[in-house]
Amino acid sequence: MMLSALPDVLVVGLGPAGSMAAAQAARAGLDVVAIERKQRGGAPVQCAEFVPNMVAREFGDLGPVAAQPVARMLSFVEHAAADIKENFPGAMIDRALFDTILAERAEAAGADCRFTTALSAVAADGTVRLADGTHVRPRIVIGADGPRSRIGRAIGARNRDFVETRQITAALLEAHDGTDIFLSAEIEGGYGWLFPRAGVANIGLGLRPEARHRLKPLLTSLHGKLIAEGRVGREVLSVTGGPIPVGGPVSPRGGLGETAVLLAGDAAGLTNPVTGAGISAALQSGALAGAAAAEWLGGDENALTDYGEELEDLFGASLSRALKRRRGVLAAYRSGGKPRPEDLRQGWVGYPEYWAA
Repeated sequence: MMLSALPDVLVVGLGPAGSMAAAQAARAGLDVVAIERKQRGGAPVQCAEFVPNMVAREFGDLGPVAAQPVARMLSFVEHAAADIKENFPGAMIDRALFDTILAERAEAAGADCRFTTALSAVAADGTVRLADGTHVRPRIVIGADGPRSRIGRAIGARNRDFVETRQITAALLEAHDGTDIFLSAEIEGGYGWLFPRAGVANIGLGLRPEARHRLKPLLTSLHGKLIAEGRVGREVLSVTGGPIPVGGPVSPRGGLGETAVLLAGDAAGLTNPVTGAGISAALQSGALAGAAAAEWLGGDENALTDYGEELEDLFGASLSRALKRRRGVLAAYRSGGKPRPEDLRQGWVGYPEYWAA
């Protein structure tokens, strides 16, 4: 099928934000083209695959994609015993299947979803050139193309602060229903994790870019500790990683000539700067972006401004708190020292100190 060269909406990226945006806009009767450079949404997996149960409000029943339930969060500060937060309901999911289902829903709604279709260039007049030489001139572009969004860069709205992550998968040798978080001054600007996933464990670390050279050895050390405790196997089954934006929101709207532009998900900087969680925000912002596109094209001149205000209402307070807590932990490194255990607790969502005024 020929690609529409003049669609109403071009969605760049078919992760959760892009698929939700494409589906919402297509349901409103718009001509929607959505492109994704990967062969399949969510693959290779670049996240720990945990979602809170509230994600079901946007996705629907998590049963088809759930690998196992999660009930608790265990936080380990330095070498102390775990502090356990009960009633932390969520699920470990099959992220590739999760993204595939969302893209299938967008297609079922009428969006033309194209995988292995990479963006090559974005012109100042809003014309988008694809890697195969095709030129697309949409009336509105929705950038859902991740932390280093090409669409965001085109409108001057770039994520500038990141953590670099590395994750391995190993056999899980004992049943576990919690997410383990490892906080240490040695893990600069991030944390380590073990997330159980139906017989395997996702084990990872995130660090500020200045310390990226320590990413592999620190993760090897964490893996070795878990092996020594008899919790996971020695064999590394897979390796992944990538950047996570931690600088907070960027301006979610702009323009290229007469073409309007909206950003959603990681491209809009909606990932939590402390936890790195972003799937829920991606789903919500994607759906809102698709709806805003339809309203704007339908004649509502305030729809794009309203979109930005809705994002602020939904995520502003939580992201502002997270930024404040993250900066508090990082301040110790900037002064030549290291954060104390009490600083690490104040900087993590599992502790009351994080939520204090």
